[in-house]
Amino acid sequence: MQKVEDHVDLFFAEHPDTRLLYHNLYHTRDVAEAAKKIAAHYQLDERSWFIVCTAAWFHDTGYLATNEATHERKSAELAEKFLKTIPVKEEDIAEIKKCIMATEMPQQPVSLPEKIICDADLFYFGTPAFKEKTKLLKKEKEALKNIKIDGGEWREGNIKMLEAHTYHTDYCRLLLDKTKAENLAQIRNKQQEKLSTVINSAGFENNIANMLHAVGNTPEDIKVAGTKKKRPERGIETMFRIAATNNVRVSAMADNKAHIMITVNAIFISVILGLMVKNIPEYRTLLIPRILLLAVSMLTIVYAVLATRPKISSEVFSGVFTPDQVKKKSVNLLYFGSYYRMDYKEYSEGIKAMMEDSDFLYGSLTKDLYWQGKVLGRKYRLLHTAYSIFMYGIIASALAFTVALFLN
Repeated sequence: MQKVEDHVDLFFAEHPDTRLLYHNLYHTRDVAEAAKKIAAHYQLDERSWFIVCTAAWFHDTGYLATNEATHERKSAELAEKFLKTIPVKEEDIAEIKKCIMATEMPQQPVSLPEKIICDADLFYFGTPAFKEKTKLLKKEKEALKNIKIDGGEWREGNIKMLEAHTYHTDYCRLLLDKTKAENLAQIRNKQQEKLSTVINSAGFENNIANMLHAVGNTPEDIKVAGTKKKRPERGIETMFRIAATNNVRVSAMADNKAHIMITVNAIFISVILGLMVKNIPEYRTLLIPRILLLAVSMLTIVYAVLATRPKISSEVFSGVFTPDQVKKKSVNLLYFGSYYRMDYKEYSEGIKAMMEDSDFLYGSLTKDLYWQGKVLGRKYRLLHTAYSIFMYGIIASALAFTVALFLN
């Protein structure tokens, strides 16, 4: 795989084209990373992994050697030419070429590798980077065709493209569809704002109404949208996502620290017990230091285990909630301890009620973060105690061994 990456890197370096502001090496690397991420989710075997990743690296090399319309075919030819020199099996080359050709618009992939490379190529549709990337794509098309593209026409084309597009893998649909819908809504709003300005300044109501109808809105929709107070939903969701991710990462660090203490001290205990049984008659003066070290190790393990042991409270771990709790918004439906003994239908109704009430939803997310913080606080207090016992205990044991050796 490294040979493929190095070759494509060199190919872009040897065939520079300043007009390719979007279809350049940076885009190729982004697509390759996205392909790896999707392939990892589907746990592809080594052969399929190679096919997908190689297709991702070569899929846009044709832009450097031919015109835009036939770049997929040229990319497939360039891939075949290089892969025969490695060498790669003919059947694998054929699959790689199919994957590259599957990215031709409109995309019609058949196999899973083809679906993965198609979704990786348009991965940015469902990411916050969509706005920036589509600007680069517009500038590239203007440079390649030596024309100026009207902003309204470009936005209308993007709206139609996003409306018609569907991710081919379940993974991308689950991961990206929500942000893709947000990107589509942003373009529509932008188009509405521009068209509203034209309405107010020029008075071409009939022509603009037809244009608005093309994007699924009416002038009345614009007026309503303009008076609606927007809530920073995306910012709030990003805040909760980042906070939850940080808590999970910090919790994993705490568990790892506890496992280190347990492992190290378990080794100490096994060594100390072995020495105590074998050498007590010969080294009686070392008995007290050994017992001290044994006690330190055992106490450290106790606190490390307490830090990782799940704490079960009957109040928050009942596994059952009532409709009245949902009505009062007093239950956290995001915590498994609140619903693990419930039927799916009852839980589904509770979740629907929560999703329809933003205060309930954000309140549950806030509760979840709060209790995650409480658990982390308890973990780190116990870990601090365990590490302190270990540190001071080791020092005390070393001093005790030193004194015992001098007295021996």
